[in-house]
Amino acid sequence: MRHFLLLLVSLSAISIMWLVSPLHAQGFVRADHKQIVDAKGNPLILRGLGLGGWMVQEGYMMGLPNLKAQRVIRHRISEIIGETKTEQFYRAWQDNAVTKADIDAMGKWGFNSVRLPMHWNLFIKDMSGKDAGNRIVWNEEGFRRVDALIEWLKANHMYLILDMHAAPGGQGHDIAISDRDPNSPSLWDSGENQATMIALWSEIARRYKDETTIAGYDLLNEPNWGFQDAEDKGGCRETANQPLHDLYERTISAIRAVDTNHMLIIEGNCWGNNYAGVLPVADHNTVLSFHKYWTPTTQESIEPFLKLREQYDMPLWNGESGENTNDWYARAVALQEKNGIGWSWWPLKKIGRGNPLEIQANANYRRLTAYLRGEGKKPSAKDAFAGLMQLAKDSRFDRNIHHQATIDALLGPARKSGNPD
Repeated sequence: MRHFLLLLVSLSAISIMWLVSPLHAQGFVRADHKQIVDAKGNPLILRGLGLGGWMVQEGYMMGLPNLKAQRVIRHRISEIIGETKTEQFYRAWQDNAVTKADIDAMGKWGFNSVRLPMHWNLFIKDMSGKDAGNRIVWNEEGFRRVDALIEWLKANHMYLILDMHAAPGGQGHDIAISDRDPNSPSLWDSGENQATMIALWSEIARRYKDETTIAGYDLLNEPNWGFQDAEDKGGCRETANQPLHDLYERTISAIRAVDTNHMLIIEGNCWGNNYAGVLPVADHNTVLSFHKYWTPTTQESIEPFLKLREQYDMPLWNGESGENTNDWYARAVALQEKNGIGWSWWPLKKIGRGNPLEIQANANYRRLTAYLRGEGKKPSAKDAFAGLMQLAKDSRFDRNIHHQATIDALLGPARKSGNPD
């Protein structure tokens, strides 16, 4: 009888564990074969905007297309105003460019998600020692900003996708995207850089494994690298993509060691368009993300991705699209939603049109950018700093120019279905 009771207790414990685990998993957005589903198992169309320019500045978004990468922009600014004031500007920019008011507005407009492009160096303060997993000192400032964003999104019943936009060393030849230094080893040239990226994802997973506001982890933004042919700068002719596939598998394994809840998102080579050799991956809670810019809005234009969805039984998500006309936006969104594909438009705001919000450039900042483009005289340090700090202030939601027509193009009446439960 004693053995029978012990067996009964053991079976009961197993039954409870079996019941609790699925219930816990059901609190998360997940990949269900060819669909993304919400916590209740209902099909979920993610309709979102990318917070481009907040943690990773690209030159064109700042009126500096010639400088391209953030590290170059920052260096050129520091030559004029000094490193201390440059740090002061970047802190003010991060404090103002995205606030609760932006997220509240997005929720009110009808968006249900946000994609956060992250720069690795905002999350890592120092690296010393020999083992990547043990030598990193985490920068709490970066995590503090993610925590605040989560709370703003939670208040609006919206989802967050974390995106490794600028990986250690840089993941492509397009240096504006990843803030890569061409004079240092890339992500692909350095085992240390790869280990650091994996360690950062492990730490993110450890901290947020129980956070249901996070819909997924976008493991690596727009890799563009020729592995077989160095002349294939964007990796568009790559037929194997073995290093990319291997890095994904190692990253997924590290995440799953601590977080079995969150949906994972992978992007192909050639700016998220070349999947040769990348698939399959050994995780069923994974989404394929493609990026769509400037291509036709026809069924044929997305047919290659639809075939991958069928072949590998995994959902599709358009993680980036934009920088076009409102008419193109409306047609592109309609095409994707007709095929059950969610999307994240790029970006929420920048200097210039084509997005829901526009940051106004003040006179001092315009003089600074003219000089940095080689089109004007060098401004004084005082005027340059004043222009930068005014720009940071003007990046706030209440100082932005609102483009309602762009919002309407993305969220037309037929697509306004409210926020997730």
